[in-house]
Amino acid sequence: MPSTSIRKMEYDLDRRILSVWFVASGKRYEFEGVPPETFAAFRAAFAKGRYFNDHIRNNFRYRLVASDSDPG
Repeated sequence: MPSTSIRKMEYDLDRRILSVWFVASGKRYEFEGVPPETFAAFRAAFAKGRYFNDHIRNNFRYRLVASDSDPG
């Protein structure tokens, strides 16, 4: 099911960085140290926004990425 809050997500396994683009703001954030199991569960979650809020937000260091990176 498409998310109303998460536009796109990507995961860099080598660096364990989860990139998330948000619908409302259009902003992209990178979350550091995300285990592959957490990404797999996030990707499979029926309610991605809820999973994000419960398991990723406030649980990993993050940074805002410059907006010149369009997810396409």
